[in-house]
Amino acid sequence: MIVGQTVLGAYFPGTDENTYPIDAIPAGLLTHLFYAFATIENGHLTLPPQAPAHLAALAALKRANPGLRTVLSIGGWGAGGFSDAALTPRSRAAFVDESLELAAGFDGVDLDWEFPVSGGPTELTHRPEDRRNATLLAQELRHGLGPARLLTAALPAGRLQSVGPYDPAESYELAALADLLDFVNLMTYDFGTGFSPTATFNAPLVEVAHDPLDPDLRRWNNVTGAVDYYERHGVPRDKLVLGVPFYGRGFRVASAGDQAGLYQPQVGTVEVGDWRDIRRELLPDPIWQRHRHPVARSPWLYHPGTRTFVSYEDAESIEERAAFAARHGLRGAFTWQLAGDDNEHTLLTAMTRPFRRSEHRP
Repeated sequence: MIVGQTVLGAYFPGTDENTYPIDAIPAGLLTHLFYAFATIENGHLTLPPQAPAHLAALAALKRANPGLRTVLSIGGWGAGGFSDAALTPRSRAAFVDESLELAAGFDGVDLDWEFPVSGGPTELTHRPEDRRNATLLAQELRHGLGPARLLTAALPAGRLQSVGPYDPAESYELAALADLLDFVNLMTYDFGTGFSPTATFNAPLVEVAHDPLDPDLRRWNNVTGAVDYYERHGVPRDKLVLGVPFYGRGFRVASAGDQAGLYQPQVGTVEVGDWRDIRRELLPDPIWQRHRHPVARSPWLYHPGTRTFVSYEDAESIEERAAFAARHGLRGAFTWQLAGDDNEHTLLTAMTRPFRRSEHRP
């Protein structure tokens, strides 16, 4: 296992045909780049069609930036096949062999199984034994990768899923899994999604007392609460990498209420895109009312004509979350996803600034 290095990471979506070129990635701001995703198709691991060109470009990027570590991420939201792959010693061995083959040019593997036991799209296969099998799968990957290569995992924080309330500890043996991993990419976003009954924040920093979510869920359904929850379940802070979203979430609401749509019953979701889309299309338009919550430390927009609420992050809120991670001894910060930033790398610069600042302190 590799210990001690600060992680400033970003996911690069290899399945997105419209993503910006790899040679435009600001590698000087990053320590780790996660290539997403390899998936399980017909029982076998496969890379996206664009992968050959991407892998050549990644190799060139690494040559120019020898300190950058690249990691192959396997899975992602909606990816199936994990329950079958982890089910038996034979299936786990086959998965590990294929993972190591695909990851030959990478510095390690990121396991993004969303989600063992329950959660995610309802059509995915889930089994009660997934929880234990996820640990066994990670154990065999750890052995196969050896001590010099990375094994990481992206783990969830949001407390609402497709079938209702969700608890990460029911999907993962968190302490045992953390022992096997170099670090955890904690997905401290998606706290407010289409599964939420009201228009709410994607990544509130702390619990908001006026949030109408059940208090037993609300306590953990925020950045600070999620970090506390994982630590209570045996994941050391220095193995937690805080996730920040470079995308927004939109809701149609029944009425504006007294807080410009916030916490109003939602009647549908709206695709609002990434930060670069929001910055280009929404922020310059004066009809979108701008707001910032003093407790959640989150900005939002409200369109009174269409009754649309948009939760998003800007440089101020991203830097505040990264500063929280640096101040509380977390391993670093990462984003989903790199192509969501603008051409000036505004959000990535904000995400990395607190860690770069702490490195230069006397």
